[in-house]
Amino acid sequence: MSDDSFIREVNEELRQDQVKALWRRYGAVVIGVVVAVVVATAAYVGYDYWTQRRANQSGDAFSQALELAQQGENDEALSALEKLENDGYGSYPVLARMRAATVQATSGNPDAAIAGFDAVAADGSAPGVIRDIARLRAGLLLIDHGSYEDVARRVESLTADGNPLRFTAREVLGLSAWKQGNLKEAQALFEEILDDPQTPQGVRQRAELMSELIAGSGASS
Repeated sequence: MSDDSFIREVNEELRQDQVKALWRRYGAVVIGVVVAVVVATAAYVGYDYWTQRRANQSGDAFSQALELAQQGENDEALSALEKLENDGYGSYPVLARMRAATVQATSGNPDAAIAGFDAVAADGSAPGVIRDIARLRAGLLLIDHGSYEDVARRVESLTADGNPLRFTAREVLGLSAWKQGNLKEAQALFEEILDDPQTPQGVRQRAELMSELIAGSGASS
């Protein structure tokens, strides 16, 4: 046996002895870490599957409720939406509440619809954008079913520069002012819409029409 071969064998024996010593000392720790990783991975995969399954079930239930509403089966739609509000997952409960208020409005029950939108708007756990849309929807209904003050309480905060809902909020407030005979305030609101370079074309066209109508009446000055 050459010296090199002998040295290699000695080194190999030493490495094996070191590995055995390390395993005797830390083997239990290594096994524990491996088991923890396996358990954590299994738990994550299981939780992900569970959440996806719940989300899919809620999505299917929401689609079925929408279909019932589109078919005019309002009572059945409201029942399905109420169940989803109580048992749904993720954002579906708050979406169910919004849709239920819409069904109430289309079925001729504006008071219940306004109360539903107000409840969502007051819910601090709901996403901010959903709460703002609920305020806007309540304001729209109150043009015909409330006072200018009622509308202003819901939507005036949405008319601020930079708010993405400001265009529709100003339009709602302007229409309410016009309906209540406050033509000066209505004209000012429609002019705000026209002066904003970011106003969408459809909103701008309606604001132009209302502004011309008010100016033509001679009652805005």
